[in-house]
Amino acid sequence: QVQLVESGGGLVQAGGSLRLSCAASGRTFNRYPMGWFRQAPGKEREFVASISWSGRNTYYADSVKGRFTISRDNGKNTMYLHMNSLKPEDTAVYYCAASTSVTQTSVNSAEYNYWGQGTQVTVSS
Repeated sequence: QVQLVESGGGLVQAGGSLRLSCAASGRTFNRYPMGWFRQAPGKEREFVASISWSGRNTYYADSVKGRFTISRDNGKNTMYLHMNSLKPEDTAVYYCAASTSVTQTSVNSAEYNYWGQGTQVTVSS
């Protein structure tokens, strides 16, 4: 079992920054690719970013490329999402996820089998 807990969400003005954290416990954290997804009201959950187990490989949705940075510290069992130049359309509940079924990063939420409870990010205009 892997337990994931997100933190760092909140209310920020457009153009501002936030850093989300995802603390993992349970099974060996540093073996698994991980990712961030988000879900806005009335919309389906969408991929934001993913990172390989080593942290060497990352992948971003086009909508956040150049503004968000995903990283992980395997020594602290924590993954991060640094969000800069936030826009109102970034408003959503952000979820972190881990996959024990893939060896590299994935944009497909169905390939992630452990999820956090989510943290709300609200960007005001």
